[in-house]
Amino acid sequence: MAVRGREGISNQAEQVVRRHGLATRLWHWINVVAVFTLIGSGLTIFNAHPRLYWGSYGANFDPAWLEIDDRAGGSEGFLRIGGIEVETTGFLGVFEKDGSTRTRAFPHYLTIPANYSLADGRRYHLFAAWVFGLSGLVYVIVSLLNGHARRALLPRRAELRPRHLWQEVKDHARLRFPKGDAARSYNSLQKLSYLVVIFGLLPLMVLTGLGMSPNMNAAWPWILDMFGGRQSARSVHFICATLIGAFIIVHLLMVIAAGPVREIRSMITGRLRIDREETV
Repeated sequence: MAVRGREGISNQAEQVVRRHGLATRLWHWINVVAVFTLIGSGLTIFNAHPRLYWGSYGANFDPAWLEIDDRAGGSEGFLRIGGIEVETTGFLGVFEKDGSTRTRAFPHYLTIPANYSLADGRRYHLFAAWVFGLSGLVYVIVSLLNGHARRALLPRRAELRPRHLWQEVKDHARLRFPKGDAARSYNSLQKLSYLVVIFGLLPLMVLTGLGMSPNMNAAWPWILDMFGGRQSARSVHFICATLIGAFIIVHLLMVIAAGPVREIRSMITGRLRIDREETV
């Protein structure tokens, strides 16, 4: 309802619009559980050998491009990427749990299960991967058939112009969010981010995960060949997981900045309350 301002110039009225379809909402909430489980259990699996290599083989004495470990008798943790090393004591490599010092790459509060168990971590990871993969396949098929991918995710030519993209980057940095009709749909940065994640990072995650599975590797050895070997596939898997984790963090920060109650409600009901600017 619009309320006339004292000066009679312009004000805002609240408007409810349809923002998210049923398929999008279902896939979103399934993903919340599946991805959380995949990341936590993936860190448990990584803890079994916290080093990454390129090529087909890699073991303790081979040069790793990424390593999380401890030294000095377990008193100092570190992260090394290439030739850059950072001390991470208290978080990575060495941390405290129940009053005692533990030496694992990732701390218990980030892993599933919290108490280290490689067997359980693999079970959680495999189950969540099937849920995630099948739900993602259904979502992509439905989105292509009902036109959602084209209508909601495919940027228009004008939205890809450098000037337009740079303006959106500046608006996001200043926490200026679209209002009125512009808030009905995803902006250019959202569209590009979702396209990269859905059609880029997620397929890479699935392919590298399948390639590292002994059963799948026996049936389809060409998957590992695509990535240059098992260790390269493991590295690509970890990099994609890290990028998806970064995407989730930015996504959550944007939800908080835009109004968490409003945004979460829209992902449950499908309807979004927006501010419509009017001239009176």
